Amino acid sequence: MKKILLVCLAAGSIFFVSCNSGGGMSATAKKNLEVNDAIMKAYEAGDFAKMGDYIAADAVDHGGETGDVKGLDNIVSEMKRYRTMMPDMKSTMTRSLADDEYVYTWATMSGTMNGKAVTMSSVDVSKFKDGKAVEHWIYMDPKEMMQMMPPAPAPVTDTLKK
Repeated sequence: MKKILLVCLAAGSIFFVSCNSGGGMSATAKKNLEVNDAIMKAYEAGDFAKMGDYIAADAVDHGGETGDVKGLDNIVSEMKRYRTMMPDMKSTMTRSLADDEYVYTWATMSGTMNGKAVTMSSVDVSKFKDGKAVEHWIYMDPKEMMQMMPPAPAPVTDTLKK
């Protein structure tokens, strides 16, 4: 009876130890999540001085208005331009998930753009290598994107017709 109890106790101990080890995020995933959060906070604050600490010099942002934005300097320039368009921008991160290579963030941004209050939701996907963001994609609700656009110009009329 003692042998059976001892075997059960040993098996139970091994089971509980194995359930508690190895779970959760890796140190790399945690670091990626911290860097991603730092980028979001610096962007919201309009503090671009440390972006080189978080974004690789040869990074690519696939969310540019006219295509890929390549290189840290160009990415920061675009960030500054967007920040100027919405100077009172606030962001709320609803959920972030990370692994050793990617961080996925569901966020909501709100502020004033072109004199109009706007709120937009997005899912940002950032790829990390060696502790820095190397690629970024953004996915937004098309309806929310269209609400941010300036009004279309009036159609041109032919003034020569009588």
